[in-house]
Amino acid sequence: MSSQTPHNDQEMPLVAHLTELRTRLLRCVGAVFLIFATLFYFAREIYTLVSEPLRRFLPEGATMIAIDPASAFLAPLKLTMVIALFVSMPVILHQVWGFIAPGLYKHEKRIAVPLLTSSVLLFYAGMAFAYFLVLPLMYHFLIGAAPEGVTPMTDINSYLDSVLTLFFAFGVAFEIPVAVVLLIWIGIVDVAYLQKIRPYVIIGCFVVGMVLTPPDPLSQTLLAVPMWLLFEVGLFFGRLIRKRPADEAADDANNDQPPAVQP
Repeated sequence: MSSQTPHNDQEMPLVAHLTELRTRLLRCVGAVFLIFATLFYFAREIYTLVSEPLRRFLPEGATMIAIDPASAFLAPLKLTMVIALFVSMPVILHQVWGFIAPGLYKHEKRIAVPLLTSSVLLFYAGMAFAYFLVLPLMYHFLIGAAPEGVTPMTDINSYLDSVLTLFFAFGVAFEIPVAVVLLIWIGIVDVAYLQKIRPYVIIGCFVVGMVLTPPDPLSQTLLAVPMWLLFEVGLFFGRLIRKRPADEAADDANNDQPPAVQP
């Protein structure tokens, strides 16, 4: 019995962590499907709303088409599931935070909460930027560039894939300030180094814009320029923080240690 006691003591924390991880994953999945079930009835209206930036510029008499008959049903369903995932992101991040928070030191918790909150808000801001500004400008340019006698009509599944790609690209691009601040705070880089490599960052922004957006210069520029400006925002806030000294972090680590068990 006594020889098995240490073995059980070592296993129980791992079992408890796995049980908590399973519980939190089930909560995340449940939140996604609950929101999906709520939005399912409005799937066609949601697709109509998301496709509005394209439909407003279609020539008179032109419509979107469904090459595959099943896509008329599956495309709105797919969009509704993705929207449910985006909407449930605060719940998912809350569950992630609840799982990792007990293992963080006090100084890590002080910066983790603002970073998580700003990450969600910036991701939504990137999607809104793509929907309200980038998509109308991009489709106005593309449809207006159609040759004489050519009527642009887009398959609804192809349009959905391109729009979701843009939403994700701009959502991730708007996370740049958070990434810059985090890198500066943990000491991987400093502000002076980032200022030094600014020209390479600007070139990299345009390269990323070419890779993630459709092959037209307008949408590429509309992604690259905000990425550069967001990099500058990250530098601005990075100047307001400093790399945490090792001795200060060690003090926090010592303060966070649980009290010794008295015999």
